[in-house]
Amino acid sequence: MEGSRDGVGIGDERIGMRMRFIASKEQFHAYLRANGEPGSRGDGEEEEKEAVSEQSEPPAKRGRLDAQGQDGERQGEPEDGEQEPMERKRARGQNKSRPCMKPNHYEKSRLCPSVTQGCAEKCYFGPRCRFLHDVSEYMAAKPADLGHSCVLFETFGKCSYGVTCRFATAHLGDGYQNVVNTELAKQWEGKSLVRNKLSKELQHQLRKKKFTFRKADEYLCSLAKLHGNGGKGGKAPAKHSAEGEVVSECTVPEDGLGDISECPVLPEEGGDPKPAPVQSPHPTEREGGCPTKTAGPVTDEDIVKLRSCEKKKLEIQGKLYLAPLTTCGNLPFRRICKRFGADVTCGEMAVCTNLLQGQSSEWALLQRHHTEDIFGVQLEGAFPDTMTKCAELLNQTIDVDFVDINAGCPIDLVYKKGGGCALMTRSNKLEQIVRGMNSVLDVPLTVKIRTGVQEKRNVAHQIIPRIREWGAAMVTLHGRSREQRYTRVADWDYIAECAKIASPMPLFGNGDILSYEDAHQAMQTGVSGIMIARGALIKPWLFTEIKEQRHWDISSRERFDILRDFTNYGLEHWGSDTQGVEKCRKFLLEWLSFLCRYIPVGLLEHLPQKINERPPYYIGRDYLETLMASQNVDDWIKISELLLGPVPASFTFLPKHKANSYR
Repeated sequence: MEGSRDGVGIGDERIGMRMRFIASKEQFHAYLRANGEPGSRGDGEEEEKEAVSEQSEPPAKRGRLDAQGQDGERQGEPEDGEQEPMERKRARGQNKSRPCMKPNHYEKSRLCPSVTQGCAEKCYFGPRCRFLHDVSEYMAAKPADLGHSCVLFETFGKCSYGVTCRFATAHLGDGYQNVVNTELAKQWEGKSLVRNKLSKELQHQLRKKKFTFRKADEYLCSLAKLHGNGGKGGKAPAKHSAEGEVVSECTVPEDGLGDISECPVLPEEGGDPKPAPVQSPHPTEREGGCPTKTAGPVTDEDIVKLRSCEKKKLEIQGKLYLAPLTTCGNLPFRRICKRFGADVTCGEMAVCTNLLQGQSSEWALLQRHHTEDIFGVQLEGAFPDTMTKCAELLNQTIDVDFVDINAGCPIDLVYKKGGGCALMTRSNKLEQIVRGMNSVLDVPLTVKIRTGVQEKRNVAHQIIPRIREWGAAMVTLHGRSREQRYTRVADWDYIAECAKIASPMPLFGNGDILSYEDAHQAMQTGVSGIMIARGALIKPWLFTEIKEQRHWDISSRERFDILRDFTNYGLEHWGSDTQGVEKCRKFLLEWLSFLCRYIPVGLLEHLPQKINERPPYYIGRDYLETLMASQNVDDWIKISELLLGPVPASFTFLPKHKANSYR
């Protein structure tokens, strides 16, 4: 899941669970339908019929216990093989065309934002406004409130959503006036809890293409001159020059910028990963001149440029690194992981072209909470022009500790465009991207890769030394290939081999860490640290277990409190109106599709649980624990309703990873 937009696969191991908790599929669903009433573990004919009508479970889980006897031998396997193909026939492309509800489906009549913000006389849309301006009319059609306590009002003393808040009874006075706790509001006045927001001014500059990329243009000009004769690797600069924006305005400085002998992309150059041509400062810095005379190839830029040794260091060796998790690695989830001991966090994978276009949804992935003390962002792209420009854009506009290049995303949507894992097969482009981004960034640059593209052809050990030479500060290696996805265990022996090759550059290992034993064993391979991805989704308290070297038999009530905290963080981040509540519900359901795979420690015969194992159907120690173990989407929705109230009419949800890769 880390840095990708699809789901997970499974292994074939069986979990040793205490027999008194194991149940059949019919008993499991009958127990949940009976709300945990005593004697509800029966499996009569009516219960079996109802269980069959339930939404089908993933084929990987269905029949696991029924098809195997207690001795582990397969039973009742079809001989003619006709039933197996039918079971495998599943909907494809669910990650691309999943059913989703848009905000206008939640409320038929929405209140104008100008009314909510107390400036109804200055409506942003003027006479064309299609929203309601009459508060009484809106309140008459507004859905019922979800509770009597608003987390925004209790935390900050004021709810900016006013009458549109789904918990408005907590802060509405006479005449639907929004009540403000002045004393509490003053404590938060002027404080910014979330950084890296996209301003309207910057968005306007990006959309009108008025943002200047001085350093990136200089680097791209040097590439254009080097490959101006149509040489290999010059496709991206040539495409860029066709727009008439860079090459037409590009002039070669007198001091030798763009000299082929000094070009940063020459493979025979193995010294300074950031040569002088790439590191030249802005023209305004050169105009004043430098009193120091230079000789030979040394120029003024060599004296005043930011050297690699002067860059901010990324000192995270031995720390616990939360992977950039697409969809699930949102800001509220990262706050949960920080609370449990995550040291380093990284935003979700952001597409560089969308960032350059000023898309608000993509810029939201870069937002940083003030509790994230070591925070980075991950960029995905396929060409040096867009990636270098995006790096310079972020370097000037947001506050991060490092920038990560996604060279490990396995999904077709990214791979077929030349990004993600495809960069491992396009070494020329990867080199230009790494050198270009490193030349415009004032913070360290890291790269995340896989073992390779094909299952039995590892190439990471060949790429890592080159990435080190190109100037990257760190590499993270996921111990699987693109073909493997998540259907095999991570190859930590190969990670150990690559860690030796990468030295002295730090290398973090990633894959299959779900307990403190797994983390300890991983650190013995010689890596500088470990990155945790799916393990954090299955149990975010894993960071605490690793730091305290223990197994935490966490109760269902404690796990439910974690979900409650997530929803509170989500309402604070996405809003407490109907649209914010449903967005929070959506991300909660995505997370629950992983949380259901956790098996309580007290139910296991052997410790620890392995990440590629799937549990049989089991009855937990209480109803809530059993409900959290269900892999039925309807049960996940039931948990969300306990926290966020009833779902809207015609609500639909399908998790991202419930596709072929789930097998």
